[in-house]
Amino acid sequence: MTGTVAYIQNTLKDYYPPSEIKAFIRLIMERVCDIQPHQFLLCKDKELSETEKTQIYNIVERLVKYEPIQYIFGKTDFYGFEFLVDPSVLIPRPETEELVELIVHDYAKKSIDILDVGTGSGCIAITLRRLLKKAQVSALDISPEALKIAKRNAGINRVQLTFYEKDILQPSKTADSIEDEFDVIVSNPPYVMEKEKAEMEKNVLDYEPSLALFVPDDNPLLFYNNIARFAEQKLKKKGYLYFEINAQMGEAVVNMLRMMEFKNVELIQDLSGKDRFVKAQTWNR
Repeated sequence: MTGTVAYIQNTLKDYYPPSEIKAFIRLIMERVCDIQPHQFLLCKDKELSETEKTQIYNIVERLVKYEPIQYIFGKTDFYGFEFLVDPSVLIPRPETEELVELIVHDYAKKSIDILDVGTGSGCIAITLRRLLKKAQVSALDISPEALKIAKRNAGINRVQLTFYEKDILQPSKTADSIEDEFDVIVSNPPYVMEKEKAEMEKNVLDYEPSLALFVPDDNPLLFYNNIARFAEQKLKKKGYLYFEINAQMGEAVVNMLRMMEFKNVELIQDLSGKDRFVKAQTWNR
């Protein structure tokens, strides 16, 4: 095992920082060799099988090409739950766990109807359904490939959701095609502007789905505007809209919602102090 760990470190040292390599080693040893971190010292002289070594070499070759380790293993953790992921869906981010936490805090033990718009892997919708036992949760996405993953994740996590394959950029048509109304509409939509690509990591640009990431530079609020228009039709009286946002667009999203006459509009920071979430209440129903 010691030689294999050294191989991983030496091969990846020019590609990733030491802290990330350490995390890769932990994951690789856990998932390929069934060696937990607390067992590393006891197992340092363990001879890995040829099958294990081959698997590890293949993983390292893919990491050198900056393929995300979550896609390599085909799964990741979100809020302590396991989710399948592939290049048809975004890899869930820690900030999105904070978005879930906001809703859980506001609606603990309440019977509510929730819709997650742009569900991707289903991480938001499924986690909310697991944590809010009285909630009915639906999930919407335009991508049939993403919905396949989300449905599999619902099965793995043993929750029942309603799924919609719809285009939120046609808000009125989509609203008319859905009978239900909702107490909460939540979304972590595409919000990265094209001009921000230069600052992004290669593993995101080359592997994660552009459809779920990017918006035009001249229309950065594209999804927020359309989701808000949809929400005007489908939120129940006193219902709330929750967004994850581009940190540069906080005031713009707030102003847009106020102009649409949503009320109680709040801009909320994430744990690192960046503008990251907006919540707003419907006004007209």
